[in-house]
Amino acid sequence: MAKRLLARVRELRKAKGLTQESFAERAGLKYKYYQQVEAGRRVDIRFSTLQKLAKACDLELWELLKVDDPLPAVAEAAAHSRSPARHRSKSG
Repeated sequence: MAKRLLARVRELRKAKGLTQESFAERAGLKYKYYQQVEAGRRVDIRFSTLQKLAKACDLELWELLKVDDPLPAVAEAAAHSRSPARHRSKSG
């Protein structure tokens, strides 16, 4: 489950267009620590860290922990990419 959770956080971070550094800052974590967490080198993640990760993903903790559910941001982005783009041409 831990690997799926970390993969979920990584996908959400990327869907938001954030670097590891900017995501760590948004979560209130040190960059190097977050880098180790995302890479799976930190297995002793505290509850408070999970809360910070969820908040940085704009999710409640329970939403982040539902690792078998589709990712909200990724599902939303996919829905937008399937809808036809509308462009207005400038006349004049």
